[in-house]
Amino acid sequence: MEGYYHSGLVALSVAVAIVASYTALDLAGRVSASDSTRRKSWTWLVAGAFSMGIGIWSMHFIGMLAFHLPVPIAFDLKITALSLVVAVGVSALALFILRNPTLRGANLTIGATLMGVGISAMHYTGMMAMRMSPPIQYDPTLFILSVLVAIVASLAALWMAFQLRKKHSRLAVLAKLGSAGVMGVAIAGMHYIGMAAATFAPGSVCLAASSGGVNPGSLATIIGVLTVLILVVTLVISSLDAHFASNNARLAQSLQAANDRLRDMALYDNLTGLPNRMLLDDRMQQALLHADRVGKSFALLFVDLDRFKPVNDTYGHPVGDALLQAVAGRIGSTLRKVDMVARVGGDEFVVLLQDLGGPEDAAAIGRKILAQLAHPFRIWGHELAISCSIGISLCPRDGKDIVALMANADAAMYKAKKEGRNGFCFFASEVIPAG
Repeated sequence: MEGYYHSGLVALSVAVAIVASYTALDLAGRVSASDSTRRKSWTWLVAGAFSMGIGIWSMHFIGMLAFHLPVPIAFDLKITALSLVVAVGVSALALFILRNPTLRGANLTIGATLMGVGISAMHYTGMMAMRMSPPIQYDPTLFILSVLVAIVASLAALWMAFQLRKKHSRLAVLAKLGSAGVMGVAIAGMHYIGMAAATFAPGSVCLAASSGGVNPGSLATIIGVLTVLILVVTLVISSLDAHFASNNARLAQSLQAANDRLRDMALYDNLTGLPNRMLLDDRMQQALLHADRVGKSFALLFVDLDRFKPVNDTYGHPVGDALLQAVAGRIGSTLRKVDMVARVGGDEFVVLLQDLGGPEDAAAIGRKILAQLAHPFRIWGHELAISCSIGISLCPRDGKDIVALMANADAAMYKAKKEGRNGFCFFASEVIPAG
């Protein structure tokens, strides 16, 4: 017994397959993108499984409704519902596989095989819903070919969905459209190969038609329209969710950038970019704890520039600011990675030296700083010559807290200025000449 197809419904089934494929690709991205929120991820997986499953099932059901035999045809409601359950289950499996951050070859092959077998099971379960008597016979070659096409289509679908799942650019949308076309045609091809494999014996009767089964009539068009509507609504919701997620991500980045700027303003000097007094106090507190724990000394070098005020008065503040920036760079070049320099006043800097072997280590850094600042600076076409006076306090010898160490380093610096400048002085000791 030969059958024939309604060309309009065949076209509708292919269109539904393509729309369902595009929805599947988009939903794969939503399931993956919501990994940070477990409940949201599972919500998308469940909703996506129903939407994607209805789309795939509708394509197959419309394809079967497009098929006409010389005898009345209907479909057993329970068996038809079972085929829908299989379609939803297969879709859930696909989306669950795509939740993983990586897709290894073995997982891809196993997942595609299970999906392909599941799609085939859905199709042939739908064929069983006709309850033909005598039963439908299938050509073994075409039957196996339909299952293989379903597996290959599933393999391609999973791979493409994984590759495109987190991409939302215009180029990615075009890629999804092209991939959906390939997937839709492949899924439809599996269906019609499976239909071609079916042989209806002469005089066959559809038992579902005589026992109150679902009559095709205009059901195909209604299912097609409703399915497309469901898929479109799903895509719209997915797009809105992606839009809100993108806006939230941009807002989070803006807030993070603002917090970073506020932190920098609170902890770093705006002119030189060096740590300010607040950050210096924090690092000194850490140095105190570290020194107490390991039993080593650290030093503070209070650096004050000599003859800086005449530079400001003669050349103006912009030149003075540029000079301070250059001084900060030269001081920093003399230090180790574990050390730090902070700007604590107009032309005042404090150097924190950690893990010292003894006072001679601090003296060596003091000499390096004096030597660096002894070279003239070329600022905005002006050659400027300055020097500095340095006061040094050692922990724990000259103090065991921040206030005492800073005060004693400051006192030592003033002693160095009083003794002739361009030199450094330890707290409660004689000035040591620059040379």
